Order: sequence, then C-alpha cells, then structure tokens
Amino acid sequence: MIITAIGVQTRNKDRVNVSVDGKYRFSLDMFQVVELGIKVGKSYDEAELNTLAQESQFGKLYGRALEYCLSRPHSSREVRDYLYRKTRPTRQKNGELKAGAPPEITDRVFNRLVGKGYIDDQKFARFWVENRFVRKGVSRRKLVAELMAKGVDNAIIQAELSGSDRTDEAELRKIIEKRRAKYPDEQKLIAYLARQGFNYDDIKSALE
Repeated sequence: MIITAIGVQTRNKDRVNVSVDGKYRFSLDMFQVVELGIKVGKSYDEAELNTLAQESQFGKLYGRALEYCLSRPHSSREVRDYLYRKTRPTRQKNGELKAGAPPEITDRVFNRLVGKGYIDDQKFARFWVENRFVRKGVSRRKLVAELMAKGVDNAIIQAELSGSDRTDEAELRKIIEKRRAKYPDEQKLIAYLARQGFNYDDIKSALE
C-alpha cells in the first residue's frame, strides 16, 4: 500500500489528510508528517498504517489538550481530568457511540505537555495566587482550599504564598473599599467577606 496524496485540510491548516492507494486513510499534524517521515510514494503494510492511524489520534488529542493548556494555566489534576473525559465514548449525531481515546494515548499526551513545560503546578499556583489577588481579592485560607481542590501539593502552595507580600489584612481593606457601596448593610458585607474565607475577628477589625 502506497501513500498517494498528502493535502492540507481546509478547516485546519496545521493538519493534512493522507490518502493511501487513492483513498483517504487518516490525518496528521504537520509536525507528525516530518517526525514520521511521511512522503508521497512511500509504501506501508497494514500494521504500519494502523500505527500511523494511532499517531493521528495522538496528534488530534495533543492539539486539543494544548489549546486547553494555553487558554490559561491549569494544574496537573485539571489536565488529567480533561484527558480522562476524552477517553469516554461520545454519541454522534446519528446516535452511534464513538470510542474515546485509549489511556495509553492520553498518557503520552500528558507526558509530552509536561516535557514541553505546559504543565507545571508551581507555575500554576503562582498564577492562581497572583490572579485571585489582583482580580478579586481573597483570603489566604480560601486560596489554600482552592489550590488543594485543584490537586496542587501543599508544599508548593505554602512556598508560593510565603513568597507573596500580600496579607489578609491588606486584602480586607482593598475589598471593603471596593465593595462597601454595593453592600450598604454592614451585615451583608460581613457575610460576603466571610464567604471569601476571612476570619470574623479580622473582618470586624478592618471595618472598624
């Protein structure tokens, strides 16, 4: 069996359609064509073509996972959960179930993302701490709970928090200044601040 055509896809310029003996067989990312040495006129047996079809599946999933990682930093657990969802079968428009990605492919995708530096819990924790402080303001206790819920190791969390110059007292003053007009009823303001994880005594002290 011979590769008879390699054509760039219309919708995704980063992928190509590969035809074998004049018929479409699978698609690959551009980097895979180079890595795998795919060329028009090259011969393969059925087992080799099946292996290339698996590489096609890997390329598609890696591309989607990369987009997920680039949308914003994610923790290792978040990416693992995302990839796990891709292993489950999905129902097509015609009602048929399409098999999900094999676990060995999702593992390869995860490991490549780690190797390329797209998954790094320390960088993620730093992003989360800085973003939550700047965007909204939140207590240290709530930050710890959020990061632990996302699977970040406690040692990483404590290291990032210890390197920050933010304090709950400063955050409280900032939030009160921003939110006081929205919560003219002090009890409602106190309730809001408590939901952000701040200690009641610290809230009363800041309000006074």
